[in-house]
Amino acid sequence: MQRWSEGPSGLVFGSDYNPEQWPAEVRADDVRLMREAGVNLVSVGIFSWGLLEPEPDRFDFDWFDDVLDDLHAGGIGVSLATATASPPAWLTQQHPEVLPVDADGRRVTFGSRQSWCPSSPVYRERSLKLVRALAERYGEHPALRLWHVSNELGCHNARCYCAVSATAFRGWLATRYADVAALNAAWATAFWSQHYTSLEQVQVPAHTSSFHNPAQALDFARFCSDELLGQHLAEKEVLRAITPDVPVTTNFMVGSQLNPLDYGRWAREQDVVSNDHYLIHGAYDDPRGELAYAADLTRGAASGNPWLLMEHSTSAVNWQPVNVAKAAGEMLQDSLSHVARGADGICFFQWRQSAGGAEQWHSALVPHAGEDSERFREVVELGAVLGRLGELRDSTVTNDVAILVDWQNAWAMESPTLPSQRVGHADLALRVHGLLRAAHTGADVVPVTAHPDDLAAVLSGYRVLVVPTLYLCDDTTAAAVTAAAESGTHVLVTYFSGIVDASVRVRLGGYPGAFRDLLGVRVEEFHPLSDGVAGELDDGTVGDVWAEIASAHDDTEVLVRYADGAAAGCPALTRRDLPSGAHAWYLGTSLDDEALAGLLRTVCTAAGVTPVAEASGPVDVVRRSSADGSWLFALNHGEEDATVVVRGFDLVGEVEVDGLELEPGQSAVVREV
Repeated sequence: MQRWSEGPSGLVFGSDYNPEQWPAEVRADDVRLMREAGVNLVSVGIFSWGLLEPEPDRFDFDWFDDVLDDLHAGGIGVSLATATASPPAWLTQQHPEVLPVDADGRRVTFGSRQSWCPSSPVYRERSLKLVRALAERYGEHPALRLWHVSNELGCHNARCYCAVSATAFRGWLATRYADVAALNAAWATAFWSQHYTSLEQVQVPAHTSSFHNPAQALDFARFCSDELLGQHLAEKEVLRAITPDVPVTTNFMVGSQLNPLDYGRWAREQDVVSNDHYLIHGAYDDPRGELAYAADLTRGAASGNPWLLMEHSTSAVNWQPVNVAKAAGEMLQDSLSHVARGADGICFFQWRQSAGGAEQWHSALVPHAGEDSERFREVVELGAVLGRLGELRDSTVTNDVAILVDWQNAWAMESPTLPSQRVGHADLALRVHGLLRAAHTGADVVPVTAHPDDLAAVLSGYRVLVVPTLYLCDDTTAAAVTAAAESGTHVLVTYFSGIVDASVRVRLGGYPGAFRDLLGVRVEEFHPLSDGVAGELDDGTVGDVWAEIASAHDDTEVLVRYADGAAAGCPALTRRDLPSGAHAWYLGTSLDDEALAGLLRTVCTAAGVTPVAEASGPVDVVRRSSADGSWLFALNHGEEDATVVVRGFDLVGEVEVDGLELEPGQSAVVREV
């Protein structure tokens, strides 16, 4: 199979390209500017179905031929989309049942994007006809480097509640459960008189009178992810049959907030993992900390392999309450943050900023102001830097610390019936990741479902494993965490972890059921804390968000206890020595940043974990390495100067360095010696 990143001497650099939005004569100017900027890969055809097939079974490829030919003549490779992201008007007019239905029973209308039901057989049939036609037409085109299936699958249509989806859901359940009795047991349907005598009685969890059955809601989320994966695999199958040597991908939306799909499961079906990421201002104290977390999680989904950033923004987006523009230098630094964490390609939405349409105010490589603009000059600068980083292609990131996460846990924690809505599935994972970054210590973010067969071996390869608020934990995951600890990995488990099994059934006998024996701790009752309420601890720190009535086994050392409140005298932090020489730590409350950073430092020191590099100040340090060498990324995201101890050649500044002194906003990528 050809390599998606082969061809350019530097890293992949490009964008979505939508020439259909512009007169044909603009294309020559586009290719000229792409060459000036160093662009070497563009995604084309993403939203072109209506033009490629203006009527059923009548394909118009002439204009598209010219687009691909012009790009190839200019030395620009193509990530060719299957164009199935949004069906054309004629399809929804002839088959309105293709349009998805929301949880309130309302069928959407045509006029936006992704207006299709993932379970629709009509959509499946029509979309695969288009995919086949594209593959047969362009499978041997010299510009083709990569197939791009659909676009951001599940962004707007992850869960459809129509009758077709309900029938498909029942079929999915029939393969998951041996019979209706097994479903009743898994879903605890004896509660609220929800007992079923036939699968035909089961509905999708649409709008109802009160809370949904949490196991039903979780299974529906699993089904929806699998249903969209089925569409992806159906398109991939057509492509593979016709173009077996061309890699296939689709762009994920890995981040800490949007969780429509089980990307760990999906990643196993990609020839290269691709991701879209956008800064979300207002949702985080540190949006670029969330960027770093998302990039490390993307690499985790890719099992540590290099990946492709398919989309991010040169400046402002168009879908936030206030769309914050990027200051000078931030586009370069954001791009390098993704490269530092394993991306071998940096692409954007989109090439030329739209004059009309719903995303006309979304930034692009060529802004409304045109090439004579500071933004485009920054784009040219970025292209030059990425062109100098080709030597680190295929290198990887290796860390001694892992943070364990699970998209199915995220779905389970969407339930409104949990003990506290103040506990988000990724809140603590983000904080742990950010505090380790601030201590210049690298951390992998490992999704459970990326490793269905070797999770224990993967986790055992780390010196430290952090398990933050992993509320849902199946038996395989629990066994893998225990096996890692028994092999010598120091494990830190936090509150609200290991509470329920894969069917969202509580592990009885005391929390945290999945890890109770490993940790030597037994929790009898949760005492979640209201906003603004904190509990004193006997070491002078405070616990926020969470407290619990707990006890420790005789072989477990209590390091910190609650000093007041209902949990006074109960353990808040414990440590159990294991025969392997490692420790199993349990944190039963949420510490402030200073105390949590101190705990992480203590755990890492006990495990022999050292910083990526000796540094001071608000600098992010990440190392990529291969058999050919190592490259240290140093990115100053802060407002103060920072220093890093490193020797080598800075590929950004093109200068030999013996130590770095970075001003705010300054970055370096040092080939180490």
